[in-house]
Amino acid sequence: MLTIIDKFKGGPVGITTIATALGEDAGTIEEVYEPFLIKEGFLKRTPRGREATDLAYTHLNRRRENIQGMLF
Repeated sequence: MLTIIDKFKGGPVGITTIATALGEDAGTIEEVYEPFLIKEGFLKRTPRGREATDLAYTHLNRRRENIQGMLF
């Protein structure tokens, strides 16, 4: 979760990109880690990729960056 939040600004990010960043097999992430994180409400799967939820930010004591406000 910290990789998704800190490195990819909370997502969305693809499973292959996450696996490469962690040095882990994408299949292992999908089969072992991801179901638990989704069940606990820390991660959501979207058509564009995986995203950290507000609960994940709170649990890890991180603040979500306001990307929309940075456009203009």
